[in-house]
Amino acid sequence: MLNGKNILIGITGGIAAYKMCELIRRFKKSGANVKVVCTPNALNFVTKLTLQNLSQNQVYVEEFDIKDWKPEHISLADEADIMLIAPATANTISKIAQGFADNLLTSIACAFSKKMIIAPAMNCNMWNNAVIQENLSKLKFHGVEILEPESGFLACGYLGKGRLCSLDKIFNAVCKGLSYSEKLKGKKVVITSGGTIEDIDPVRYISNYSSGKMGFALANCAKSMGAEVVLITTKDFEAPYKIVKVKSALDMQKALDEEFETSDIIIMAAAVADYRVKEVSTQKIKKGENEELTLELVKNPDILKGLCEKKTHQCVIGFCAESENLLKNAKEKITKKGCDYLIANDISRKDIGFGADENEVTILNKNGDIKKLEKASKSVIALEILEYINE
Repeated sequence: MLNGKNILIGITGGIAAYKMCELIRRFKKSGANVKVVCTPNALNFVTKLTLQNLSQNQVYVEEFDIKDWKPEHISLADEADIMLIAPATANTISKIAQGFADNLLTSIACAFSKKMIIAPAMNCNMWNNAVIQENLSKLKFHGVEILEPESGFLACGYLGKGRLCSLDKIFNAVCKGLSYSEKLKGKKVVITSGGTIEDIDPVRYISNYSSGKMGFALANCAKSMGAEVVLITTKDFEAPYKIVKVKSALDMQKALDEEFETSDIIIMAAAVADYRVKEVSTQKIKKGENEELTLELVKNPDILKGLCEKKTHQCVIGFCAESENLLKNAKEKITKKGCDYLIANDISRKDIGFGADENEVTILNKNGDIKKLEKASKSVIALEILEYINE
C-alpha cells in the first residue's frame, strides 16, 4: 500500500525510541522506502545497527557527515514524501517550534516543506508545561500534525499523559498523510490574504484588522496537499511557494488577473477594502485650522464578483466577514457574487475574529448546502475547507 513512498523518520532521545523498530518494519512490509535520522541521544535507547538493518538504509546522525556534495539536511528533506518525528521529546519539539537548527534532525525539520507528523512522548508534567503547549500550538498553526500522547504508567514512575501513542495510530496517520499529499496534485491554487491598504497621503492610509493568518494557513495546507500554490498577500510571509506582495485592492486585482487563466482554484481570503480615496495627496495633509477633514471615497472594483463572471473551469471561493446576521448576509452574498463556495466568518467574536489563531466558519455552496466547521486552529479549519471543496 506504500509502494514508492519515501518516509523519513526522526527519532529523539526518549525511552519509546525502541518502539520505532516495529514501526519501521511495518512501513517496509508495506512497500515504503524508509530513512532514519537520529539525534545523538536517541542512540542511547536504540542502536544504529538495528535501525540500519530494519530500514535497509544508512542511518543519519551527524550533521556534517556528508558522503557527496549534497548537504544532508536539504537532500533528505527533498527526497522524503513525509516526515515523522517519534518519539519527539520536549527539547526537540521546542527547538523546531522556535526554528532552531542545531543538529541534523532539527535542520531537516527547518528545511522540510511537506507533511510533517510529530508524536510526542515525555513526562506528564513536561507535557502539561505551558511553554511546551505554546510550542505545540505554534507547530499546529504552521500545519504540523501532532499525535497527542496517551495516559498511563510512564517509564519515569509517574501515572499521567505522556506515553507515546499507539503504533497503529502513528502508522495510520502516516498513511493518511501520504494520501492527503496527493489530493491537490496537479492543481494550481491561488489564495489572497491580509487587508488591502488604500493610501490617503504619504503617511496615512485606510485599511482593516485582517492579519492574513487564515489565507496563510490555507496556502500552507494547499501546498502540503500537493498543489502549486500562489499566495497574493499584503503581509510579509516566507514560504516554499510563490508569494506575490501587494498593497491596494487595485494591486490585488492586477495580480489575480495575471494568475487567473492558469489557476484551478481561487480562494479570496483577503479583506479587500470596499472604498479607496479618490485623489491621493502627494504631500502629507496638514492639520490646519478646521476641526474636520473630508475625504472623498470611490468604490473599489468588486474583485470576487469579477472573477466569478469570467471563470471558465475555475472554482472560486469567497470569504464573508460579518458582525451580525451571519447566515442571512452570507446567503445574499453568494447569490450576488456568483461564487462556488462562500466561507462565512463571525468577526464580532474576539476568539475567532481578525488576528486570532483559531476560527469557526460556515461554508455555503452554490447549491444551497451549508456546513459548519466548529472552532479549531486556522490550520485545521484550512484543511477542512480544502477537503470539503475537493470532495
